Amino acid sequence: MLEAENLVKQFEKNEKKHKKVLFSAVDHVSLHIKEGEIVGVLGPNGAGKTTLLRMLGCLMQPTEGVVRYTDGDRIITDQTEIKRQIGYLSGNTKLYGRLSTRELLTIAGNIYGLPENVIHARIEEIAQILSLEDFIDNRIEKLSTGQTQRASISRCLIHSPKLYIFDEPTLGLDIVSSSAIVDFMRAEKERGKAVLYSTHYMEEAELLCDRILMLAHGRVIAEGTLPEIYAQTETTNLRDAFKKLIPAGKEEMS
Repeated sequence: MLEAENLVKQFEKNEKKHKKVLFSAVDHVSLHIKEGEIVGVLGPNGAGKTTLLRMLGCLMQPTEGVVRYTDGDRIITDQTEIKRQIGYLSGNTKLYGRLSTRELLTIAGNIYGLPENVIHARIEEIAQILSLEDFIDNRIEKLSTGQTQRASISRCLIHSPKLYIFDEPTLGLDIVSSSAIVDFMRAEKERGKAVLYSTHYMEEAELLCDRILMLAHGRVIAEGTLPEIYAQTETTNLRDAFKKLIPAGKEEMS
């Protein structure tokens, strides 16, 4: 479904004496994800997770490297078709506060060119999937943090994408909202969808992920299934594995 080879993203930064130098936010990262799979992207703040997901979600062009989107044996090259296959949730998505979630979904459905009857049916289905029924007609500006996050995720579902790219979807949420989102990701996996998401929550990743990609300083420091990472680091959980891969004080973790 998605393959990335040797992705690099460089930015300019100012050094002393106003000298500009290039630094690599993502440094030769490769990955793949297939249907019916959840892949977690883990790393401390500044590891390059968001930059990587933005490149994979067609929101940012890599400085080097290639991203391929496939449908069976066919490589998809049309950008519009690619974006129809993706449901992307950024870590700082802003919604129109004066709209209700139902109105937001209707607008999103129109943008994707869905017929009105399909939009209506999808809204009813999404409302059940994410438990939106109690607030779907309330203004978004009146919603709680967890309700707002579920509303934001709902717009990623309207066009029934094959791949979800989520940047910290449960960050700062209460247990009820977090559980609803985790259950959603599990259910989509069972339906054959692929989920690629970043998180700081190690226990959540252990619960959900088929494979893990660990990043630090823009580079892959570990990759594989949970048993493979545990064997590599001689640990029994992701938190201990991460601490072993990155010595204390070298990176900030939340």
